[in-house]
Amino acid sequence: PSVPRHTNRLINEKSPYLLQHAHNPVDWYPWGQEAFDKAKRENKLIFLSVGYSTCHWCHVMEEESFKSKEIGDIMNEHFVCIKVDREERPDVDKVYMTFVQATSGGGGWPMSVWLTPDLKPFAGGTYFPPEDGVHRVGFRTVLLRIAEQWKENKDALLESSKRILEALRHTSEICVQGQETSPPPKEVMDTCFQQLSRSYDADYGGFSKSPKFPTPVNLNFLFTYWALHRTTPEGAQALQMALHTLKMMAHGGIHDHIGQGFHRYSTDQHWHVPHFEKMLYDQGQLAAMYSRAFQISGDEFFADVVRDILLYVSRDLSDHAGGFYSAEDADSYPTSTSGEKREGAFCVWTAEELRALLPDPVEGATEGTTLGDVFMHHYGVEEAGNVDPMKDPHQELKGKNVLIARCSPELTAARFGLEPGRLSALLQECRQRLSTARAQRPRPHLDTKMLAAWNGLMISGFAQAGAALAEQGYVSRAAQAAAFLRTHLFNSDSGRLLRSCYRGKDNSVEQSAVPIQGFLEDYVFVIQALFDLYEASLEQGWLEWALHLQHMQDKLFWDPKGFAYFSTEAGDPSLLLRLKDDQDGAEPTPNSVTVTNLLRAALYSGHMDWVEKAGQILAAFSERLQKIPITLPEMARATALFHHTLKQIVICGDPQGEDTKEMLRCVHSVFSPNKVLMVADGDSAGFLYRQLPFLASLERKDGKATAYVCSNFTCSLPVTSVQELRGMLSP
Repeated sequence: PSVPRHTNRLINEKSPYLLQHAHNPVDWYPWGQEAFDKAKRENKLIFLSVGYSTCHWCHVMEEESFKSKEIGDIMNEHFVCIKVDREERPDVDKVYMTFVQATSGGGGWPMSVWLTPDLKPFAGGTYFPPEDGVHRVGFRTVLLRIAEQWKENKDALLESSKRILEALRHTSEICVQGQETSPPPKEVMDTCFQQLSRSYDADYGGFSKSPKFPTPVNLNFLFTYWALHRTTPEGAQALQMALHTLKMMAHGGIHDHIGQGFHRYSTDQHWHVPHFEKMLYDQGQLAAMYSRAFQISGDEFFADVVRDILLYVSRDLSDHAGGFYSAEDADSYPTSTSGEKREGAFCVWTAEELRALLPDPVEGATEGTTLGDVFMHHYGVEEAGNVDPMKDPHQELKGKNVLIARCSPELTAARFGLEPGRLSALLQECRQRLSTARAQRPRPHLDTKMLAAWNGLMISGFAQAGAALAEQGYVSRAAQAAAFLRTHLFNSDSGRLLRSCYRGKDNSVEQSAVPIQGFLEDYVFVIQALFDLYEASLEQGWLEWALHLQHMQDKLFWDPKGFAYFSTEAGDPSLLLRLKDDQDGAEPTPNSVTVTNLLRAALYSGHMDWVEKAGQILAAFSERLQKIPITLPEMARATALFHHTLKQIVICGDPQGEDTKEMLRCVHSVFSPNKVLMVADGDSAGFLYRQLPFLASLERKDGKATAYVCSNFTCSLPVTSVQELRGMLSP
């Protein structure tokens, strides 16, 4: 590679996104005191650009504007320019995204915001083209106009930024109103179910026409709604909606049929043409959802999808030390000699390529049939490409095919006169060949940043899959990742989590010079992961760490006046607002998951003040939960669990004994959202016995593994048969 003409101070950062901009002619600063001091000293406005390394439009804006010497000169002359990786600093992103959404009615990345030297926003947007067009003002024009305004109308700008901040502070406040209590669960659950039903696409699954996102939070709500209403028509409908959505996604092009795992979202109604980036948080949550679908339905189809996701993550997103990387990009070079990257280039195929790779005649099929014929029919391949030009504005996919399972295996087998079992083996052979061919292509960029929160979601995915599919290897992988977190993303001296670490040279794990402290979401998703991992592995050390982190979360983030948890700690002068997220999106909002975490923590520790805190969170969000619960499906689900009798399933027995294992398999095979599982192994000095003295009174019956179902620390009669236990597990 040629020696870069420019290098700015981002070269000293660890974030892959910041490093992508280290050779721009823009004099970028990372978010921090050096940049703030310069803006004040030189009385300059700040231009803040926020994005992430796998963001397609971030790449476009960099190519068009940030690599331009002319635009770089304008930026450097008039502004102090700051670059932020939103995945490293969700706190900074959230404050200014709240502003952009409030003032422009939309949001997204790259986010472009202009701030006064004291960090108050006054103008903002997302992507800007470099030059003026018919319908849009160009970036160069915006820069020059804002610089001119600062020169001519500084006082008016400062006054306006002050007013904007006050308004934001007022509208973004979430706190308990008067004597409000947690909202009525039946009303919240029923309203949420009705709102989801209205937005549900009965043909293709999912909850919008297009674009279509996986939204695991909606599926998790529907599974819980079914579990609590299984004998009603609404319960059956909820289950059907969730299972149909998961099936259609797995058949669609959003699912990578050759390289496994799921892309970010579909640009169309049919789950066909995706935005091709792959995010760790999607893989973790979808592994958990497909595991639940298998638990509930017993259909091996869902178990196969779980294995597919976890194969992808183990192979492509795993660090050798045990952590999980953040994401893979959508864009890549079509060939090793290509000059520019294209979206989806790594994943798409021409009909001609497929024919050349799959020329073999198929024995026993209709005469003249080749492997290519069978594969192309099954996966909807067309000679001229199968991508609707309307979904391909830049013509990057012209003539290409995004694989989508268009037929059932039975129909494809019948079409070519094959047995279904034989067809399955043939398709597997085809996919293997294409995988080998694809490995010769240049790979998309890999973001090797490792985030505590997203690692937490992925640990939950592995742990829940290990329990539901009875695959010990998945539980071991979850434990390896949890040990990685404890080594690299936890400070044992302070007892606090860190946000991020990075793959360094020679595959070492590196930390920034000033490590970023964990945010609320890091604590919440790691605590959830540790509870899931305890239930799958029964290693009490994970439980002990989870309860320690819950105490720390309370100390750092709890709002004693308005209730619920702030997303960030107090005391950072560079953060103008201390916010509470109020919407479950691609990931659930931390307060939603925390309600369930607190209930689990109380049942494992006997600290009932955690139940009270859970109720106070629901009270703080009460108005939203009653009016538009579809924006908080994970919290709506938690509302039902809060008011439902929670069960402690206690199994007394030797964890290595076959009779104990059989009972554990029974518990793991049933989806029961309102239970926690624990094994009382007779070690009275153990952590659980110290937390829950009532365990000492439970014993084995007739020397066999014995189960007790306890609520409010009062236990049922002992049960030694798996059939009886199964009957007691339903909500």
